[in-house]
Amino acid sequence: MDLQPTRGRDTTSVLDERSREIFRRIVESYLETGEPLGSRNLARLLPISLSPASVRNVMSDLEELGLIYAPHISAGRLPTQIGLRFFVDAFMQVGDLSVEDRASIERQIRASDRDQPMENLMTEASLMLSGVSRGAGIVITAKSDPVLKHVEFIRLEPTKALAILVGDHNQVENRIIDLPAGVTSSQLTEAANFLNAHLSGQTLPELRGQLRTLKQRVQTELDTLSRDLVERGLAVWAGDNEEGKPSRLIVRGRANLLEGLAGAEDLDRLRMLFDDLEKKDSLLEILDLAESGPGVRIFIGSENKLFSLSGSSLVVAPYRDEEDRIVGAVGVIGPTRLNYSRIVPMVDYTAQLLTRLSRNPRAQ
Repeated sequence: MDLQPTRGRDTTSVLDERSREIFRRIVESYLETGEPLGSRNLARLLPISLSPASVRNVMSDLEELGLIYAPHISAGRLPTQIGLRFFVDAFMQVGDLSVEDRASIERQIRASDRDQPMENLMTEASLMLSGVSRGAGIVITAKSDPVLKHVEFIRLEPTKALAILVGDHNQVENRIIDLPAGVTSSQLTEAANFLNAHLSGQTLPELRGQLRTLKQRVQTELDTLSRDLVERGLAVWAGDNEEGKPSRLIVRGRANLLEGLAGAEDLDRLRMLFDDLEKKDSLLEILDLAESGPGVRIFIGSENKLFSLSGSSLVVAPYRDEEDRIVGAVGVIGPTRLNYSRIVPMVDYTAQLLTRLSRNPRAQ
């Protein structure tokens, strides 16, 4: 697994063993409880004998380095965002998942079900990630190209028709299209019959290419209005999504983000986060973050502008298609005290699994 560090390793050289141990205990306590850790309790946790006064002196040095802070007077200490980044880069141990963990992920995503549509698998992936984190599991994917089984046109009024596309796994898309002037009901039927006879069993991009190769046959078998209708029927599906751009965000576990909120300010930050997630530009930005380096990426709080106001962390990894192009991202959004050492390998393996399924969805 390739975990991409950001910064913070240089700070390691200025901390002695005692300072490193105290800092590590403060961060680990925060990640587990979310509460400040005081010098007296910390002294009891240390494997070496150290008085509370000595612990406070070390805490003061760590504060000067910007790694920890006191949320209020006479309180214990919490890690800063810089401290969390330093901990993730310099201290956190991330190992490979066990065979049991991998099997559990595949079972929860139902990866062995060969009849599962990819969208269902992605929904299960986001649900699984929300279950192993304190946050929300997310999957971003470019709109898939369904394999056609059947096409039908139903007239709604003289100038409009309902175009029905039925894909494999019985996915159905209904779109209203404008009819060419003067088109008749028989021409609607003729256009649908032509598509079903010659072009079913292919994806939309394949259909458009096939139309070009069948151009002479189309001109021979269909009149002008019917040809126009065929083109419109395909364009309404194939043309509404820019190639390679994500248009689908699957989020599960949003309720997890409500846990531990202290008041109206926290709710406002969470509302900002949800608003950001609904914007298509945000989806593109998350994908850009995933693409900015190989492997799993960790962004803590203000390290990325997308979630700086909500103070959230993002653990994200890309997944790829059969041509090794990045086609989506999978990850977890949550509070800064995510269990990073647990979540990072989960996100990494889930991305690998989705890559495998995207490349060969019917042969697991």
